[in-house]
Amino acid sequence: MKKSDPHRRSGTAAARLRQTTQYISERISVRPAIAVILGSGLGDFAESFIHADAIPTKEIPHYPRSTVFGHQGRIIAGMIGRISVLAFQGRVHYYESGSLETVLYPIRVAHALGIRTLIATNAAGGVNTRFAPGDLMLIEDQINLTFETPLASPGGGRGGPSCYDAALIGTIVRSAKAAGIPLKRGVYLGLKGPSYETAAEIRMARQIGADAVGMSTVNEATLAASLGMRVAGFSCITNLATGMLPEKLSHAEVTDVANMVKQRFADLLGATIAAIGPH
Repeated sequence: MKKSDPHRRSGTAAARLRQTTQYISERISVRPAIAVILGSGLGDFAESFIHADAIPTKEIPHYPRSTVFGHQGRIIAGMIGRISVLAFQGRVHYYESGSLETVLYPIRVAHALGIRTLIATNAAGGVNTRFAPGDLMLIEDQINLTFETPLASPGGGRGGPSCYDAALIGTIVRSAKAAGIPLKRGVYLGLKGPSYETAAEIRMARQIGADAVGMSTVNEATLAASLGMRVAGFSCITNLATGMLPEKLSHAEVTDVANMVKQRFADLLGATIAAIGPH
C-alpha cells in the first residue's frame, strides 16, 4: 500500500487548514494564547518551554517545509511561566517556494487555533549607522518591498495604518527597561531575497526610512494584523548591511551572531510574554 504524502494538496484551502489545525490540536496539551515565529538562528528559545509538545512540521498535513539552515522545522507548544505559547521553530521564506500563501500559512494556522497575539522575529541586516551586530530592535513599523500583499488574497482581511500594535510596543519597551535589556527601535524593510542587497539598495533603504532589512516578516505581520491579531516584532541585527563594511555577507555570519545573543534574545522574549500576559 502506497504511503500517503501529508503535504499533498487536496480539497479546498479551508479544508486543508482544518486538517492542519486538527492535527496540531490533537498533539498539544495546551491551548496557546501567543504565537511566536522564530527567525534564523533564534529557534533555541522554544527549548525553554515547560510541559512542551513538539511536532516536526514534515509530519503535519499540508504544512510547508523550511529548507534554510537555522530553521529547524518544528512547532512547539508549551508554557512560559503561566502563559501558553505556540512557537514556529523556523519559517518558510518566499524565495524557497515562490508562493505567498506558503509564507502566510503559519499565520492562518495560528489564527485558526484561536491565537490572537503574534510575536514575529527575524535576523536582519542593520541599515541604521548607529546599529551594531548583536543589537535587538523592536519593530515599530515596516516597509514592504516584496511587491506582494496578503490583502489581495482570499481571506486577506483589511489593511490599517500600522501592523504593529501600539499598546504592545509600549508594554515591550517598559518590560525591556525593567529587565535591563538594551533595545533599539526602528523600521524593518522586507525584500524577497534570496540574494543580499547591493550597497546602492542599502543607501536607498536608508533614505526611505529603514533601520533594518531582511527577507521575511512584512507579509506575515500584515496578514496577522488584518485578521485582528495583535502583532509585535523583533529583529536581531546580525550584521551591518552591504556597503557598510568591506567584508562580504554570509548566512553563516547571520546564524553565528544570532547564537551569540540568543540568551539576551530569550530574556527579551520571556520578559515580553510575561508582560503581555495570557490574553
